[in-house]
Amino acid sequence: MKQTQTAQRKKVPERRCTGCGEHFPKIELIRIVRSPEGEISLDKSGKKSGRGAYICPSLKCLKKARKSHRIEQNLECEIPESVYDALEAQLGDE
Repeated sequence: MKQTQTAQRKKVPERRCTGCGEHFPKIELIRIVRSPEGEISLDKSGKKSGRGAYICPSLKCLKKARKSHRIEQNLECEIPESVYDALEAQLGDE
């Protein structure tokens, strides 16, 4: 049988939110990345190099992940409180 183009759909990569634990398409989540230099930042493009953790674009999920230290576990490093505060401020601006 011939496969039509409608049957061949591109697979959408999914990632799990570290806050709520639900799976979403990668493009809907915000990536928190630890660069090779050790700097932690938000990666809205999802293209920065480094180890990443994904969260929903909500303060609620960030606070939940912060409380349970899930982002630290995913990034395999300790995150200072000042970095969390900066991440909350950046998410709050959206």
